[in-house]
Amino acid sequence: QPQLVESGGGLVQPGGSLRLSCAVSNYPLEYTTIAWFRQAPGKDREGVSCIPAHGGDINYGNSVKGRFTISRENIENTFYLQMDSLAPEDTAVYYCALVIRLGPGCLLSRRDYDYWGQGTQVTVSS
Repeated sequence: QPQLVESGGGLVQPGGSLRLSCAVSNYPLEYTTIAWFRQAPGKDREGVSCIPAHGGDINYGNSVKGRFTISRENIENTFYLQMDSLAPEDTAVYYCALVIRLGPGCLLSRRDYDYWGQGTQVTVSS
């Protein structure tokens, strides 16, 4: 079954940028719908962004639209989350996730994804 490993988290000042990576093994990324979620202390896990298997409509959560960009490199079996204009409210553990599905569209619902990474901490603070 697919295994996912996140990297790229850390401490950044407000207004700064980070790029998260999610390396996938044991399954071809091109046949999966992928997503990023995040969870702040005391809050529910929130959908950040997702991409269907073969392109199509990308979804972003309202709180990150215009600041975050999701992308995928199927040849590398890796997908990414570029985070710009970071703010303290973006502080959370970020998780990558996927579901083996080729259909169009994607959802930002945690129940829609079967495989998850272990999470990487992002802290935005001065």
